[in-house]
Amino acid sequence: MKRIAILGTEASGKSTLAAALARHYGTVWVPEYLREFVDTEGRVPVETDQIHIARSQLKREADAARRAQRFLFCDTTPLMTAVYSIHYFGGIDAQLAVLAGTHAQDYDLTLVAAPDMPWEPDGLMRDNDEVRQTINRILLDELAARGIPYVPAGGSVEQRVATAADALSRL
Repeated sequence: MKRIAILGTEASGKSTLAAALARHYGTVWVPEYLREFVDTEGRVPVETDQIHIARSQLKREADAARRAQRFLFCDTTPLMTAVYSIHYFGGIDAQLAVLAGTHAQDYDLTLVAAPDMPWEPDGLMRDNDEVRQTINRILLDELAARGIPYVPAGGSVEQRVATAADALSRL
């Protein structure tokens, strides 16, 4: 089974892409825990929540891996939590840094959802398009610094699925 990381900013279509790929390949995907956290807690996370969010994401990924067929599509990883920590809290706490570093190479392919979909406010989870572009730059910088190759996936859902399918065919 191959693990596929789908990274990107909020409102970049990660969840839509993960669900579409899971349907296409007849497997499961791991939703982003952060969304559930915000809905359940009724607030955005603070710095001390970041390690819990990353650990919860990995636990859900491990649980889903037992049900996956051929591919497991992961709507975010601890690296994305680290990227948001850099932006919102000025750095990555030591535990999160270890977790993000340890698991950064766990994925057979990294897709980066382009922030080219129209930005729309959505309650507690949406800042604005300017922040979305800043987060995207931080993400690409982190991927480069860590030597993680990635495939950009932009355009319509169909175009994104086609881009991903082409990359997956080479695994």
